[in-house]
Amino acid sequence: MSTLVIDGHPYPDSLCASIARTYATAHTDASPEDVTVLALRDLDFDPNLRFGYTKRQDLEPDLERAWQQLLDADHVVVVTPVWWGSVPALLKGFFDRVLLPHRAYRTKPNGLPEGLLAGRTGRVIITTDSPWWYLRLVGDTTVRHVRTTTLRFCGIKPVATTRIGPVKDSTLEQRERWLAKVARAARKDAARSGAVGADPAVAAAADAPATLQQ
Repeated sequence: MSTLVIDGHPYPDSLCASIARTYATAHTDASPEDVTVLALRDLDFDPNLRFGYTKRQDLEPDLERAWQQLLDADHVVVVTPVWWGSVPALLKGFFDRVLLPHRAYRTKPNGLPEGLLAGRTGRVIITTDSPWWYLRLVGDTTVRHVRTTTLRFCGIKPVATTRIGPVKDSTLEQRERWLAKVARAARKDAARSGAVGADPAVAAAADAPATLQQ
């Protein structure tokens, strides 16, 4: 099973970056090529779909490689913070540029969408500063955006969800527990494919975040 972990946070020392590394470490089996972490901040691309859908905008080499990694993956994980009820501009721009009509999805004659990335499973991992009662009150919009109207829309399903937070004012011990939770989720995903991951306690301790930022 090939797994692609997409780190959508622009800051390399964020909790999200630690989560992406922890998930990959815990999911990895004997072959290191089985899991790839794609840190979008390291890619060189224009996040703006400058012509909308009216004119072709060629993919930069980094996006072509990312698209191929997506095609090669059997399992896709998206790690993102909740910013203004959505995702960072970096991740949204990546979705806009890469998940194009007739490649990631198409419209059937009856007007309904058809995902072209079917056959893949997914997981969304979000970090948030908001308490869960607030998310229930205003709506879990980031999860709905990434899980339902992006991954599932393109045919990736089922898509599991892991929520982390509130991150603000969290302690090192709390963040270590969150990383252990992420590692358990990764091992659970790997078990479904028959893979054997690394020990979650080792993965969590090795990748403890340096800051409180999501």
